[in-house]
Amino acid sequence: MSEEFPELPESEQEARRLTVVLLAVFVEGGLLIAASLLGWMLDQPPLRFFEWTLRAVLWGVVAALPLLALFFVFQRWPIGPLRRIQRFSEEVIRPLLAPCSWIDLLGISALAGLGEEAFFRGVLQEAVSRWFNNVWAGVLAVSILFGLVHSITFTYAVLATLMGVYLGCIWLYADHNLLVIVITHALYDFVVLLWLLRGPGAAEALDALQARQETEKMEGPK
Repeated sequence: MSEEFPELPESEQEARRLTVVLLAVFVEGGLLIAASLLGWMLDQPPLRFFEWTLRAVLWGVVAALPLLALFFVFQRWPIGPLRRIQRFSEEVIRPLLAPCSWIDLLGISALAGLGEEAFFRGVLQEAVSRWFNNVWAGVLAVSILFGLVHSITFTYAVLATLMGVYLGCIWLYADHNLLVIVITHALYDFVVLLWLLRGPGAAEALDALQARQETEKMEGPK
């Protein structure tokens, strides 16, 4: 369990941690089950091209680097609508995941990478590409859907769509080996979550947020 945020009683931290972990398992694990069922119905098993090779692992790690570079650029210069995304991350995601350990974050990230990529790329992108007999139709259509289900804000939805295009293209050029984009997606999520919760000033920012919320609660509605 995390010891970065000791102001919560240990029992409450553990309860919140378990809630978050179970929610992630339910949602992302549910996507993996949905991918398997839909893949069976469409004769498109999502894991049929899943190959454990060193080359695939390296591909996945290297492919995550541009995404992480953009993340840190946006963190450093959150201009315009990017500020809303940063504020959402700091005021919603950070408190939600604060009790989680880095092992929890790794597990959540790995499950998100596997579940989402199996569903969106492993099944849907391949199926749409076959229906239209055009791989780029599959990339574009599924990337738009990927953006829509990540529509925290309009800007975030656009960025998620672009990320979907990127992952879809990587998958094509990696000979449809799902392991590549699972690693890319999972590594990106893990580094982002680790930075958000353990990065410079994270604990102080969470303390300040909780203090402000407590003050607002005591003052009541105005």
